Amino acid sequence: MYQYQLHQQISLLILEHKIDVAGKDNLFYSRFLANSSEIAELYFSLYGRHPKATEAFTALLQTITKAYAERCESLKLKDEEKEELGNWFLTNQLAGMSLYVDRFCGDLNTLSSKLDYFKKLGVNFLHLMPLFESPTGESDGGYAVSNFRKVDSRFGNLEDLQAVQQNMSNEGMYLMIDIVLNHTSFRHEWAEKAKQGDKKYQDYFYMFDDRGLPNWYEETMPEIFPEVAPGSFSYVPECNKWVMSVFHNYQWDLNYSNPDVFVMMLDTIFFYANLGVDVLRIDAPAFIWKKLGTSCQNLPEAHTLLRLIKQCVQVAAPGMALLGEAIVAPKEIMKYFGTDRFFAKECDFAYNATQMALQWDALATGDTRVMLAAQNEILQKPYGCSWITYTRCHDDIGLGYDDSMIAAAGFNAYEHRRFLKEYYSGALPNSPASGALFSVNPKTQDARISGSLASLCGLEKALRKNDLEAIETSIQKISMMQAQSFFIGGLPIIFYGDEMGYTNDYSYLKDPGKSYDNRWMHRPIIDWNREENIDHQETVESKVFHATKRMIEIRKSMMVFGDYKNLTWLTPYNIHVAGFIRSYDDQKVYCLFNYNNAASYITWYAFKNNGNKSNKLYDHWSGREYTIGSDHEYLILPPYSFCILEVID
Repeated sequence: MYQYQLHQQISLLILEHKIDVAGKDNLFYSRFLANSSEIAELYFSLYGRHPKATEAFTALLQTITKAYAERCESLKLKDEEKEELGNWFLTNQLAGMSLYVDRFCGDLNTLSSKLDYFKKLGVNFLHLMPLFESPTGESDGGYAVSNFRKVDSRFGNLEDLQAVQQNMSNEGMYLMIDIVLNHTSFRHEWAEKAKQGDKKYQDYFYMFDDRGLPNWYEETMPEIFPEVAPGSFSYVPECNKWVMSVFHNYQWDLNYSNPDVFVMMLDTIFFYANLGVDVLRIDAPAFIWKKLGTSCQNLPEAHTLLRLIKQCVQVAAPGMALLGEAIVAPKEIMKYFGTDRFFAKECDFAYNATQMALQWDALATGDTRVMLAAQNEILQKPYGCSWITYTRCHDDIGLGYDDSMIAAAGFNAYEHRRFLKEYYSGALPNSPASGALFSVNPKTQDARISGSLASLCGLEKALRKNDLEAIETSIQKISMMQAQSFFIGGLPIIFYGDEMGYTNDYSYLKDPGKSYDNRWMHRPIIDWNREENIDHQETVESKVFHATKRMIEIRKSMMVFGDYKNLTWLTPYNIHVAGFIRSYDDQKVYCLFNYNNAASYITWYAFKNNGNKSNKLYDHWSGREYTIGSDHEYLILPPYSFCILEVID
């Protein structure tokens, strides 16, 4: 809708920044005018009653204009190239890795020298875990940021990060980094000024004179880390106030009901965009809006904020996609892609955390029925958005899928979750897994699971016992788990170390800043001497690395594995086997994964449905060709195996 005053305001800003609306900057001008009404509507729905609403809105428009004006020409060209592609991130050509720079290779300068390693594996997308300044010992793995624009000296400096980005861009690689929107470190400049009594900066946080309102908030706010950080508020002796600190007492929640906070953080978003970031990972978006009497999670206003961010980014830096790191129930996660008229217009990516957890469920039970019960909700993801798919990440494994999904498979939800916790924590006799329970709630016994991919798949115990058969079984599990996340659709991201079969690293126990958090066991320090083992076929490192490399090659070789809403789950002909079809144009591929510790049988009838008129299948994994047999005959899948069966003429 045309709004004369708003468009005049934009025109004056563009004139001030000497933007060429009739020439090279015409696309920006068109985007700004096209999105301005939506931006205004979203903004004033949140801040219309705030006394500084109009003033802050002017600052918002100025921030968008300045961000574009400061964007370098090479990034503007890249924006245009991505827009011409349309949903550039849906392609099958992307394969990623997530890593801590210091634990992976030491610093950013060294990371540039490791790009050949990623090329050898086939990885062309890097998620660099938090890089910006955070206090030693009180950093929450870098998610307690004390300076959003200063690279932590452990990694190098901002110029080093820019050099990495440029080197990656030269190699055709893509970069993702984090922005911690929900909170700052209590050492951040804003927090320090708030401690000194500055009212302006106290209003950047949720600060209270006494425990009255904090107590009311906590009546409905669940504890995030009940073991190590109970409650959601911390006392600040410097100013005799209480501050909201949902995660840890050293992480102060930002108050987004204050429009100044939003504008300041949007400016930080654009700072990252202009560093050349391709995907910005928004940490903990479910928490960014607080309201008394609610859980302060997944509130409608949080979605409005994300939509507002998306609209602003679409104007000034349209080549940067947004990932909402919302690890929530399946019904809630869909909302982060957008609903109603904002359908597919909120976050471009979300983590498919439900599918990840369900794979671990199936691995422990040998039963895929819980996984299948969840797929109807997962398949509601809109076209044009995508999943981040993965088997492990820096975080724990939650078991947050719905009780109804467990019940649909015929299990008791409480007993089922207890079994999984005991299986992966090693409390269950004869379990091959080596993990640990994280964030146990003593009131509810809720808990999550820590441990590396390899250790949870049994490799750690197998190596300790020098059990060659168990080692091979563990490697087969690792490959099957990775394969399902690679071929199910979305952008697959490997967690560093998993590509070489790294088991749990217990050195964190000697570090006082980490010893309280057992998630550090699956955040290993990489020993680059082990890279030499990749070239020796008999080693674990070689077997896992080359299996991972082969999966990436297969994925990149077929457009069918792009995320084009082209997945159909197979009827469960065998409860031990998860199976789906990927289709694109005339190409059809059956993907089957056997979670059983014994051979599983699939009737050939399974391949005669879904419009398949051919009787030939080619398995891209084993290199075998199959002829579809009679209905009473079977395809036999060995224990923990998988196949990628393309229909051929």
